[in-house]
Amino acid sequence: MDAELRPADYRAIWSDKPVLRAVYSDYYARIRAACVDGPTLEIGGGSGNMTDFARDVVSTDIVPAAWLDSVCDAQALPFADASFANIVMVDVLHHIARPARFLTDAERVLRPGGRVIMVEPGITPLSSIFFRLFHDEPVDMGEDPLDPSPPPAKDPFEGNQALPTRLFGRDRQRLAAAHPNLQLRQRQWLSLFAYPLSGGFRSWSALPAALAPALIGFENLVSPVLGPLMGFRLFAVLEKTGEA
Repeated sequence: MDAELRPADYRAIWSDKPVLRAVYSDYYARIRAACVDGPTLEIGGGSGNMTDFARDVVSTDIVPAAWLDSVCDAQALPFADASFANIVMVDVLHHIARPARFLTDAERVLRPGGRVIMVEPGITPLSSIFFRLFHDEPVDMGEDPLDPSPPPAKDPFEGNQALPTRLFGRDRQRLAAAHPNLQLRQRQWLSLFAYPLSGGFRSWSALPAALAPALIGFENLVSPVLGPLMGFRLFAVLEKTGEA
C-alpha cells in the first residue's frame, strides 16, 4: 500500500474498483472461515471493509475515520484481558514497528482458543522481484520481527513487506519460543496472479473485473503447490492455547 494514502483514500478506491473488491473479498472470506465464535477485533480497519464480511467486529486503526469504532496503536491495545475471540488484520503486520510487542498484547486480549488471523505480503522467489522493483514499500529481510525493544518513531503507514515472511518462515521457531501460547495453526501462500494483475490500491488494473472470480478460483486450486514459489500473499492463523 502507498504510505501517502489514508483510510478515506482507500475507501474511495475500494468503492471505485470492482476488481479490487473481488480480490480482497477472497481474503475476507478466508478470514471469516478461520474465525472462532465470539467478538472480533480488527486492527488496521482502514477503509472499513471487514464489517461487510463479518459480524460482531470492533474496527480500529491508528488514525480516526467515521466508520471506525476506535483509534489505537496495535502495540498497546486499549482493551481488557480476554476481550476478544479473534483479532483480524489485512496488510497491517508489516506496518507495525515492533510485531513482537503486538503479539504480546494480542495474546493478552485474546480469550483461550482465540485466534490472530491475517493476510500480509508474502515474499516468494517471484513476488520478491515484483515487490522490490515495483512497490514503494521496502523488502528488508534483515529486520528482526521479534525485536522486543521500544518501537522507533516512524510514520505508521510506512512498512517492511518482509516482516510477515520472516516471522512465519525462518523465524517461526523463534516465534514459538518467544510466544509459546500462540501456536501457528495455518500458513499458506496465496494470490499468484489476481492480486498483482489487479494493481492493488493503485488506479490501474490489468485484470478485467469479470475475469477475477475465475482466476481467483484457479489460483486457489494451484496455490498449495505453486504458492511457495510465486505467491504474493501470506495467510496465517495463530491460536492462543490454554483453558478459560
